[in-house]
Amino acid sequence: MWDPAQYLQFSDERSRPFFELASRVQAADPGLVIDLGCGPGQLTATLADRWPAAAVIGIDSSPEMIEAARQLPASSGQLSFLLADVRDWRPGQAPDVIISNALLQWVPEQQELILRCASALAPGGWLALQVPANFDQPAHAILRELAGSPRWRPLLADVELNRQAADPAGYLDLLGRHGCAVDAWETTYLHVLQGENPVLDWYSGTGLRPVLSALEPAMAAEFLADYGPRVAAAYPRAPYGTVLPFRRVFVVARRQAG
Repeated sequence: MWDPAQYLQFSDERSRPFFELASRVQAADPGLVIDLGCGPGQLTATLADRWPAAAVIGIDSSPEMIEAARQLPASSGQLSFLLADVRDWRPGQAPDVIISNALLQWVPEQQELILRCASALAPGGWLALQVPANFDQPAHAILRELAGSPRWRPLLADVELNRQAADPAGYLDLLGRHGCAVDAWETTYLHVLQGENPVLDWYSGTGLRPVLSALEPAMAAEFLADYGPRVAAAYPRAPYGTVLPFRRVFVVARRQAG
């Protein structure tokens, strides 16, 4: 379903929220660090560099992503990757840090997963998550409209499109009531992308993946031929590039030490 090369086409823009999220985690000497939804693993490797004494485990449900991650040069003997569905995964020991960057929009039961992660933390442990919150933007609206149209609905009726974030206050309340100290905020990035139709390229690596995976190659190309011009019109190119506004919600929670 996932194409690591397509996903990494905009690696700088996709990486920035991860680093801003991880920078707010103040764990001094963690023993176990988990990256839920690690993708191709290059960001997980930075956690191993930051905490070289920790066991750092990246977890993803995509065989393609895990295969790409396992091809990374080994900068730390403590870095490993596991193929697993985060909804079924349970840690063998209490993690000191759990990071989840741009994963929870794919999990229908995201609140239950968040609370389970918070409960799994070691005392004083950290949970950090970032979720896209741009479901109301044209790229998603066009996708939903096309997927529900008479042309495509018979082929895509069973396809689950990603779900988005709650507001920061919702996550603060959820984890605050669970006994955590919570820092929650949101940021809207204005990504300036280059290329003929870069927003199409961006979503071909993320939000379009369930649709493209459900269709035969010729049909997938036809869907992109429908989607692409509409997205190009919604995000017109300026002399300096194409602006993609992208709102994201961040949450960093710390479990009580005792």
